[in-house]
Amino acid sequence: MIYTIIYALFAIILIPLALKSVSEKNLLHSVIYLFVFLVVLSGLFIFLGASIVGAVEVLVFVGAVTALTVFTLMLTGGKEYE
Repeated sequence: MIYTIIYALFAIILIPLALKSVSEKNLLHSVIYLFVFLVVLSGLFIFLGASIVGAVEVLVFVGAVTALTVFTLMLTGGKEYE
């Protein structure tokens, strides 16, 4: 029963983060929402017993992809959408 509640809590947190990451007009805020989404998703994988998938998620997506996106925004001067 407690596992179902924790799983539902993760899902309730993940859905708004994914929607905010896609719909946010400020690109830096969108990357921050993506970062938090990926961290919570890796926590969900670890909770479900797939610790290797969760670790790879943290290393590849949270570390590399988010850092690459932030550097791209800094170098290109990513402006807000009109």
